[in-house]
Amino acid sequence: MECDHCFVWGSPKARGVFTIEQIKNILVEAKKLKTVDCISLEGGEPFLYYPIMVRAVEEAVKLGFRVEVLSNCYWASCPEDARVWLLPMAKNVELSLSSDLYHGESWQIEEVKNAVKAAKGLNMKVGVLAIKYPKAKAPCPSEIEGAKVGLYDLMYKGRGASKLAEEADKKSWHEFTECPYEELADPERIHIGPPGYVHVCQGISIGNAWQRPFSEIIRDHDPYKNPILEPLVRGGPVALVEKFGLSHDGFYADACHLCYAARCLLRKKYPDILGPDVMYGEFE
Repeated sequence: MECDHCFVWGSPKARGVFTIEQIKNILVEAKKLKTVDCISLEGGEPFLYYPIMVRAVEEAVKLGFRVEVLSNCYWASCPEDARVWLLPMAKNVELSLSSDLYHGESWQIEEVKNAVKAAKGLNMKVGVLAIKYPKAKAPCPSEIEGAKVGLYDLMYKGRGASKLAEEADKKSWHEFTECPYEELADPERIHIGPPGYVHVCQGISIGNAWQRPFSEIIRDHDPYKNPILEPLVRGGPVALVEKFGLSHDGFYADACHLCYAARCLLRKKYPDILGPDVMYGEFE
């Protein structure tokens, strides 16, 4: 799928998937840190690589991690089939399912309803993630088949900045003096994709796990030595723009929008930090 709001540019054109050995590597390194308690398997769509995903769950559980899997439920054509897909992971996985007007024509996508029914029949923890849709004619429901729906703000970065920001209400760039979503100085979560980049926010890397052990990257993390993170920690996207004297439009949909626009201008100067290319809509 190529959802308009996707901040990692999820797409059939995107390439790359973890090998089992790479997954083991990251899990073992995460265990060394003694601060990680949850592994979340996201995408794109992790169910596209079903056997590898199931093995990743098994390896994570073996090391004592709590495991969450996110999905758009393309596989849940009916509750009975959805049960078959979920059964190998039923005892070990919490499900977070996407259902909103970016993923389908209704807040309640039929495949998600099928997956929730199957999950509840297997006594799995299941919740629904929905993204606010400015043009919605009907309100987002609070539950889908008994699963609670969490409604989250649209973040204008990635494809969201490219496709949706133009029609959004704008604020002066001076207002965006902090990152509202990530603890960049002392991260509470880290994102890693198949190319190995270790992101504190998707598209801002602090190292590559295939070049240096992940645990060392995290232990040595110093945002004040990173030319992109230093201003963001100090004063948000405003400080990033000011540090490099970047020209800009003056009005933006949110902090992510200004930050993403600034990072796009800085990619050639800092390719190792502002990568990989797919995070900025560049496909091979």
